[in-house]
Formats: sequence, C-alpha cells, structure tokens
Amino acid sequence: MASRNHNVIFMLISILIFHATISFASAGLLPLSAKHVIIFNRLITRVTLVVHCRNKGEDKGVISLRPGDSFDFRFRVNLRKTTVYTCSFVWSNITATFDIFRADRDDNPKSKIGVCSECIWSIYELEPCRDRRDGGQPYCIPWTS
Repeated sequence: MASRNHNVIFMLISILIFHATISFASAGLLPLSAKHVIIFNRLITRVTLVVHCRNKGEDKGVISLRPGDSFDFRFRVNLRKTTVYTCSFVWSNITATFDIFRADRDDNPKSKIGVCSECIWSIYELEPCRDRRDGGQPYCIPWTS
C-alpha cells in the first residue's frame, strides 16, 4: 500500500514539474524556448513582398509572398537569450529592414510588447506590426532602415 502511494505521489510531482516547465518556457522565463515566427504580406498596394530572414548562424532564404500569403519558420532561443532574426523586405523598389525576432523584445516578460511563442507579423508599407493573439490592437514598430 505504501509503495502504491509513493508511485502516485511521484507521478503527481512529475506532472506538476512538467506543467511548470512548459509554463515557464512559454512565458519566456527559460532559455531554449521554442518560437514560431509567421510573416504575412499585408501591403496595402497589394504587390509581391520579397522577404529574406537570417541570424548569425542560419539563413532562411529568399521568399516571395503574394498579397495575403505568409512565410513561417521555427527555432529555439539561445541559452544567453540573445537570439535575433533580421529580415529584409523588398516591394515596389523599396527596401526595408527589421528585426522580426529579438529575444530582448519578444521573449522577455518585462518587454513593452510581451512574450510570444507564436510571433505573428503583418508587414505594411508604413511599419511591421506584431499581431496580438487576443485580437487587440497590434504592436507596430518602425522600420530599422
């Protein structure tokens, strides 16, 4: 009987630890948290958007997005939480650059725009906007260049 109780207690503790680990990771409190970036072409002029995203060690290639189309990629935040993915965007002879993911902005609970595990970006001519999962007003950030 005592052995059976120990097994049940062990199982409950294991479930609680697993749940806490998942919760901390999704809140940006643990390194190596999984991220999913999705980029939508929302250009008002309805032209093709050419996207090229990369970080120090990985190049996601050049992608052409028709109006309304999307491109996505997945990765994990590095141990030091310094992960940055920079994208260049080209449309109608205009080139703009933006850090589509910055750990200090997108994986930091103290950040003005908060943590995202699924970071959804709508690209407009004026600025890129990170959509909110709750349907609220998106967070728009000026182009880097």
